[in-house]
Amino acid sequence: MLLAQAAAKKTSLLEEVVSAKKASFLELARFASDKFGYPLLDLAAFDDANIQKNAIDRKLIANHRVVPLHKRGNRLAIAIADPTNLRALDEIRFQTGLAVDPVVVEENKLSPLVTKLSESTEDALRNLSSDDINLEFTDEQAAEKVDDAAGLEVDDAPVVRFIQKMMLDAIGEGASDIHFEPYEKNYRIRFRTDGVLREVAAPPLVIKEKIASRIKVISRLNIAEKRVPQDGRMRLVLSKSRSIDFRVSTLPTMYGEKIVLRILDPATASQGIDVLGYEADQKAVLLEAIHRPYGMILVTGPTGSGKTVSLYTCLNILNRPGVNIATAEDPAEIPLPGINQVNVDDKAGLTFPVALKAFLRQDPDIIMVGEIRDIETAEIAIKAAQTGHMVLSTLHTNDAPATLTRLMNMGIPTFNLASSILLISAQRLVRRLCTCKKPLDTPAETLLNAGFEENDLDGTWTLFGPGECDRCKGSGYKGRVGLYEVMPVTEAMQRIIMANGTERDIATQARKDGVIDLRRAGLLKVMQGLTSLDEVLGSTNA
Repeated sequence: MLLAQAAAKKTSLLEEVVSAKKASFLELARFASDKFGYPLLDLAAFDDANIQKNAIDRKLIANHRVVPLHKRGNRLAIAIADPTNLRALDEIRFQTGLAVDPVVVEENKLSPLVTKLSESTEDALRNLSSDDINLEFTDEQAAEKVDDAAGLEVDDAPVVRFIQKMMLDAIGEGASDIHFEPYEKNYRIRFRTDGVLREVAAPPLVIKEKIASRIKVISRLNIAEKRVPQDGRMRLVLSKSRSIDFRVSTLPTMYGEKIVLRILDPATASQGIDVLGYEADQKAVLLEAIHRPYGMILVTGPTGSGKTVSLYTCLNILNRPGVNIATAEDPAEIPLPGINQVNVDDKAGLTFPVALKAFLRQDPDIIMVGEIRDIETAEIAIKAAQTGHMVLSTLHTNDAPATLTRLMNMGIPTFNLASSILLISAQRLVRRLCTCKKPLDTPAETLLNAGFEENDLDGTWTLFGPGECDRCKGSGYKGRVGLYEVMPVTEAMQRIIMANGTERDIATQARKDGVIDLRRAGLLKVMQGLTSLDEVLGSTNA
């Protein structure tokens, strides 16, 4: 009877057994594991990133409700809720040529994973239309005139599908940028993944104009203007619950327009402070500082070091119904619900100082300034910090002590710096080692020269280097982790600032206060097996 109901509803027998309250999914999984002698696995504790997505055909995954977990040598572990489905196991053996090791899992945990994996890129492309990129012209007639003037078929279907495929592939790979680059005799597309550019496609040179025009149309840019750089924005809707924004930048080059799409995934701003890479004591110091009623917190580092994500993470922590938060950014990269975000526009006269002055008349509790670029912005921000507001901002300096001397050199009075700045956090991003990492045998002298201390070489940790596997595409790295120098401005440091102390004086006091510099933060990540020594040496100064 239950079998007939399952066939009529096009569900599994296991689901019908559970809905009839004969047994729970967990009880069924335990029974199957005991009966057939297969291991039992809790999929909730399994890292989805380790799944061998390309090990078997997606149709097999969908039809037989199986998931390839991991491959070791010539053996493939397969998650399955119904081990009586021998046909599925036989088909996988035939298709892969591998020995199959079934692993029993709960049907309710397997089902969403099967749905996720069985949706191929081609299916997603078919489901996406031009309407999915939610940018529309405010004046359709004006847009049509621009199209006619350019004389290009910007709605050419193959070009549209190709661009969307590049965008989806970049999102799936976790890339931060997509580069469309025309040259004299070739055209290439590169993804920046984990901070490194990698060529992914080389389409025919003849379609470079169509690609540029299509991207410019959906970004509300003037496709007839090819002589000056332009900036725009587009959105790709992946589902009802998820959309990805792209910041678009065009640049006229000798052989056509180079276009860079910066991927702005809202998920990165809400991932939480625990995954960013702060050490436990650094996180405690930072959280204590951002919950102060007033003062200034500065996040520093070069372009691409993750400053914006760190600030957004702090804002998400502070974002409560009883708090008024306003941000001035150039531009606002990721929409944050409940926060008033303002895009500065120098051409229109909406500069950082103008926005800050307006904020102070809007009864704010917390203000975020995208970047302190000049003395006027710095002075207004410091005044806000001194008059009962929490101010967060960024600055481009190499480390935390250099930030204070940079502000002194800009002309900010030392007493204002000493009384307003609570904490400075300098940061870098280094690539995280993939699970294929391998241990290295490195001489102690090399480790000491890199900055390790004698008592670090106690044999309790292993130095790892990059390996090679399908998951990391042979690079040995997957994802990135932050290195941080979190420096609170203590009373001793305030006295040094008031006495016009040098960067070296401030750094010496920071070490006395227990602050670890970026190099030491990186070495700790090496000892934890998160990154390689080469990554740390290449990203930090000794």
